[in-house]
Amino acid sequence: MSLGQIIRQKREQLNLTLDEVSNRIGFSKPYLSTIETGKVKNPPSDELLTKLEKMLQFEAGQLLHIAHVEALPSDIRHEYESAEAENKKWRKVVQNLLDNKNKPSRLGKLLTKSKLKIKDDKLSIAAGRLVPIINKVSAGYPTDFNDLDYPVGIADDYVRCPDLHDPNAFAVRVVGDSMEPKFCEGDIVIFSPAADVKNGDDCFVRFAMPHETTFKRVFFEKKDKIRLQPRNDKYPPSIIEGQRINGLYRAIIRYEQL
Repeated sequence: MSLGQIIRQKREQLNLTLDEVSNRIGFSKPYLSTIETGKVKNPPSDELLTKLEKMLQFEAGQLLHIAHVEALPSDIRHEYESAEAENKKWRKVVQNLLDNKNKPSRLGKLLTKSKLKIKDDKLSIAAGRLVPIINKVSAGYPTDFNDLDYPVGIADDYVRCPDLHDPNAFAVRVVGDSMEPKFCEGDIVIFSPAADVKNGDDCFVRFAMPHETTFKRVFFEKKDKIRLQPRNDKYPPSIIEGQRINGLYRAIIRYEQL
């Protein structure tokens, strides 16, 4: 059931009209109607959903959670919902064991009945973390964009990275050719704030003021200077005062565009 259907069903259960809901929460009746019918172009704001939760007696955060899941890309949403369904089966098995005080020897039968499968840990690879793709990064000269508009872990798109466990990892799409041949325009590169940075590492570089970013090899020079070195020989390096930089994040994974 979609977000709009859930809202409409609860409103009707409470015998409330759209006019009544509109008057109480301060949003127009036509807009509320487009939400209920699924015709709204942009997802409802968190403010609106919070007001609907209170008025329609939902649990706090319930509509927000549903809306955020619906906003995920379809493939990621499918993976999330499949994992959630599997987790519910596991919780039911565990509760069954606790309620009936079953012996561990009966676990195999319960798993078979629940259609759950145990994978060999030695053969499986962790699904990994969903890493937010926050924006594009210039592989040429520093370019002005504000990636800080995104809360940590939140973005318009995501990429899954197996066996990556840094909760602050983020990804960007490469623009330009100054990091060729290793990194080409369109590649998605994942950076980890938890990874140590050494001379010669490929890094996402964030400048303090003005707020700009770039993607370069990093070399630490004397007198607190940093050399930003393109991989493409067509482009010269640049020497930057260390105090101008407020973030160096090492590249750890690359997804190339085919």
